[in-house]
Amino acid sequence: MSSEEGSPAGPHTSGAGEGTGGPGASVSHRVPDLGALELLLAVARFGSLGAAARSLGITQPAASSRIRSMERQLGLALVDRSPRGSRLTEHGALVTDWARRVVEAAEAFDAGAHALRDRRDSRLRVAASMTIAEYLLPGWLLALRARRPDTAVSLLAGNSTTVAEQLLNDQADLGFVEGLTVPKGLDSAVVAHDRLVVVTAPGHPWARRGRPLAAEELAATPLILREEGSGTRQVLESALGALARPLIELSSTTAVKASAVSGAGPAVLSELAVGDELSLRRLVSVPVEGVPLRRRLRAVWPTGHRPEGPARELLSLTRG
Repeated sequence: MSSEEGSPAGPHTSGAGEGTGGPGASVSHRVPDLGALELLLAVARFGSLGAAARSLGITQPAASSRIRSMERQLGLALVDRSPRGSRLTEHGALVTDWARRVVEAAEAFDAGAHALRDRRDSRLRVAASMTIAEYLLPGWLLALRARRPDTAVSLLAGNSTTVAEQLLNDQADLGFVEGLTVPKGLDSAVVAHDRLVVVTAPGHPWARRGRPLAAEELAATPLILREEGSGTRQVLESALGALARPLIELSSTTAVKASAVSGAGPAVLSELAVGDELSLRRLVSVPVEGVPLRRRLRAVWPTGHRPEGPARELLSLTRG
């Protein structure tokens, strides 16, 4: 090795002691990184530092510097340089055999991680409360399909309690809820806002009243309601306190709306759900005085497990 290239520190030098570290030092400080090991393998394959550098897309000075750094770290001379090329030393040949096993193991590690990402990205399990499932998710999922046409999406629609159970039991990757609070064990992000409205069929006496309903009258009136555990029911109970016994209790927004349209009685529904019926006068909105019926719609996921892959992308689309 020429004096211009510099000589590696031998095992007897102070440099070797610094590079090898004590018995308690982390292996990552004692073993060269993958880039250096791949370079050493390329030198063995091409017999030239310049050709090895070109094969890895780095400059020859950078490659030379990396080899010298590895030699200092190990305290061993690995490569003899000469005008005729680069040749592995006896130690270099042995280290190259070890390096090949490390690089092959790293490639297997990378292939395994890639397979796991592919499996994760090939499906998306979504759990959503009824209003979001029926009126917001279809648009979000169409946008996701445009970006990820190969991702199979399954959707479970239920109330907010069911959504939380699905997430906590690892039966869903991302959830959406409408309640006032975030279920225990979940993290959340607000993705939209909504307002509840009191609606009746046009023939109901409330449709012709000249003044807003008082909170007390609404609370005392039997209503067509969603089941307990639904976000809509939670917001209404929080705003009014005790409610009269339900006129009818149903498990979907569509069923509640159909019952109200039929004239069965008044209902409280999301503004998102009744837009068409109000514009066509199949339902009439009844003003209510002094009752806070606004709510936040949230994406939710298990605490400490931020959405990844298609779930993360769907979350970003809800904010767009």
